[in-house]
Amino acid sequence: MRIVAKGLKYSYDPKAKFKSDALKGVDLVIEEGDFLGIIGRTGSGKSTFIQHLNGLLPVQKDGGTLLVGDYDLSFVNKKAKKSFKDLRKKVGMVFQYPEYQLFAETVFSDVAFGLKNFSPNLSEEEVEDRVRTAINAVGLNYFEVKDKSPFDLSGGQKRRVAIAGVIVNKPEVLVLDEPVAGLDPKGKDEFMSLLHYLKKEFVKTIVIVSHDMDLVCENCNKVAVFADGKVVKHGVPKDVFSSAIEMQNLGLELPLTVYLTALLQERGINIDSDLTVDGFINAVISAKNGGGL
Repeated sequence: MRIVAKGLKYSYDPKAKFKSDALKGVDLVIEEGDFLGIIGRTGSGKSTFIQHLNGLLPVQKDGGTLLVGDYDLSFVNKKAKKSFKDLRKKVGMVFQYPEYQLFAETVFSDVAFGLKNFSPNLSEEEVEDRVRTAINAVGLNYFEVKDKSPFDLSGGQKRRVAIAGVIVNKPEVLVLDEPVAGLDPKGKDEFMSLLHYLKKEFVKTIVIVSHDMDLVCENCNKVAVFADGKVVKHGVPKDVFSSAIEMQNLGLELPLTVYLTALLQERGINIDSDLTVDGFINAVISAKNGGGL
């Protein structure tokens, strides 16, 4: 599913005297197969934007256009409202701290809840098969956890159950808001490895909102920078982070590899890296072997 936003605007309390304009004309294309990282300061419009992608927030009158695959979510397209349920099967949304959204008595019931809602005609055998596949896919043992209360699981396990409850619907796009918030470094690495596995085996496109520049640089093939309700930069990490001064002016930290690359350049050492850790190390080794160090 290709996602195209043109001039997308959104105001909270639009009829209020002092309305809050969260989006002020977002232009962004998310290609099918992208692993997109959305970055920006708090209040830049990131979360408001992603909540439009499956209709949680409607496109307002004179609010621009938004196409998600074959779904036209623009305000003028009244029929789009009727297709939100089907759209939400295809665009799965995972909010920050998704483990807080667990509510059922058992892990099985929690994961199956959305599936039964979106696909009520499935047989019990089909539901069980889909739930088992989803739970195993997130790295949990179905037979060990299915009858447990989700509240008896560890924090990391709870988060995986929440993810299972989304991918059980077989979405084409997975959208996550601050997916590694609250996790330690090992937990972050394990969770991002899980997302790469899910992208390879279950979903075509992943969109994450994150304040972790290193995580975005390491994992995403595209980056969109939000500022004051608009997208001010969009492209591959190497291009987006090419200007350290510009990123700092936007109030964003630099990925470690960008910082180290700049330090080397100050010393007259130029390396060509994709800014991932492995890419940076290989570029340094290449420069050393070539006599540049």
